Amino acid sequence: MARRGSALLVATAVVLAVFGLRLVQLQAVQGEALASAALDQRLRTVELPAGRGAILDVNGEPLAVTVEARNLTADQTLVTDPAMVAAALGPILGADIDVLATRLTGERRFVYLAKGLTPETWDRISALRLPGIFSEPAARRIYPAGDLAANLVGFVGAEGEGLGGIEYAYQDLLAGTPGQQTIERGPGGRVIPTGANTVTDAQHGATIMLTIDRDIQYMAQQAIADKVAESRADSGTLIVMDARTGRILAMATAPTFDPNRAASYREANRGNRALSDVFEPGSTSKLMTLAAVVNEGKANPYSAFAVPNGLTRGDKEFHDSVPHGTLKLTLAGIMAKSSNLGTILASERIGGKKLYKYLKKFGIGEPTGLDFPGESTGYVPPHSEWSPTSFPTIAFGQGLSVNAVQSASVFATIANDGVRVEPTIIDSVILPDGSVQELAAPKTTRVVTAETARQVRAMLETVVGEGGTAPMAAIPGYRVGGKTGTAQAYSEACGCYDDGVVASFIGMAPADAPELVVAVSIFNPREGRYGGELGAPVFRSVMTYALQARQVPPTGNVGPTLPLTYG
Repeated sequence: MARRGSALLVATAVVLAVFGLRLVQLQAVQGEALASAALDQRLRTVELPAGRGAILDVNGEPLAVTVEARNLTADQTLVTDPAMVAAALGPILGADIDVLATRLTGERRFVYLAKGLTPETWDRISALRLPGIFSEPAARRIYPAGDLAANLVGFVGAEGEGLGGIEYAYQDLLAGTPGQQTIERGPGGRVIPTGANTVTDAQHGATIMLTIDRDIQYMAQQAIADKVAESRADSGTLIVMDARTGRILAMATAPTFDPNRAASYREANRGNRALSDVFEPGSTSKLMTLAAVVNEGKANPYSAFAVPNGLTRGDKEFHDSVPHGTLKLTLAGIMAKSSNLGTILASERIGGKKLYKYLKKFGIGEPTGLDFPGESTGYVPPHSEWSPTSFPTIAFGQGLSVNAVQSASVFATIANDGVRVEPTIIDSVILPDGSVQELAAPKTTRVVTAETARQVRAMLETVVGEGGTAPMAAIPGYRVGGKTGTAQAYSEACGCYDDGVVASFIGMAPADAPELVVAVSIFNPREGRYGGELGAPVFRSVMTYALQARQVPPTGNVGPTLPLTYG
């Protein structure tokens, strides 16, 4: 009996010694590490999203803004009944209950259930006091004007990063720098008010103000969308540009999309066709050819040209769109009647090498200067690669390609007395502290003399006048100048010109003191075909509105009377 008692005492002493040693180990040796580990279990670090900068129109109207949101999260280890919690959340989130239950089941301490919830939605969920359900601060990008300027503004992805347009091109400026907040949670996951709480503030993004005028943009979008639908065209673009500064007041494409629901639209409709799509300009390119001829002193609006029914150059015979006998046209008449053959004859007075140099000075085949994602620069083949038929073809607008902004810029150059100003779309960048970031002045290039530009503008007025190809572009009370274009469309599928066309009209007003340029292009129309019948009416409605919106009065001057024929 005594032995058994002694053995029990010894065993008890050993057990106590073991417990004592373990206690010493836990408290003295590992105490700090274990306390730190326990604290780590209670700490949760969340990212504090930086406020993404707004995108505004030139008058400060919002086109893209960021609003407060919440991301819904869960700690699976605290969700005791996943099916019950999923059933409660499903109707609020509009989510599949079985999928939610799966997301709520497991041993993970942190999973996302939904992102970008409105504060009101989170309040409804929070009121349920569901175990293991939490939220973190987030932000949601919204586009209050819907599809207005959507192809220019762009859109963001699920993580808030820019995926198109200005949102993508200026991602770094708009995004800012996220902050961090570390909080301590107790049993049940509730925040401990007196626990650890450290915050590193987020640095908000800059605000970008565009040159776009929201009202003019709206009118442009409506007009081009209506004409695309009416003509059963594939697409259309419309540019409104300040003739003297190169500032773009509207950049519209149809079809378009709503960036609030970007994922539900075709990728092609989310891009910016005004910069990404290139096409042969057709007869609108005659402006550059005839301006070069005048600038070289080889002709003036009154110069006479006997234009035959056909011309053979190289191994090809060229004709005008309508057969005719020999026409006695002035240079102004060649512009007004849009004669391909007359343009060839005029261009041969300067030669292909000089024509090529003028095309490059007008910006063909060069970046617009907008630095826009997905921009195509167009193309004009180097003069060294021209064949015997290249020169006459390029002279009247085929065999080279442009985008819609380049086309508008060509006419703005003539409107601006022969000086090309790189187009701009950014008015200003407003930093988070309210200061305005200095922007580089747009590059300028003297293309033709002011006198050449004046003579060419006078010829452009004949296009809209009696005997020209675009009387439907005339605006009562204003002098208008412009040029039609009906270019054959090149098909990549067959490697040839098919039956499709690009119908265009580009013009300026007031023609004697230009303020605005409007460029309209309709791609592959199935009802109607010519720039004068499709593009000119759209130009008239948008230009009329823009002149009134900008409070541009008629000059009151009488337009020139240039003869279209001689003899």
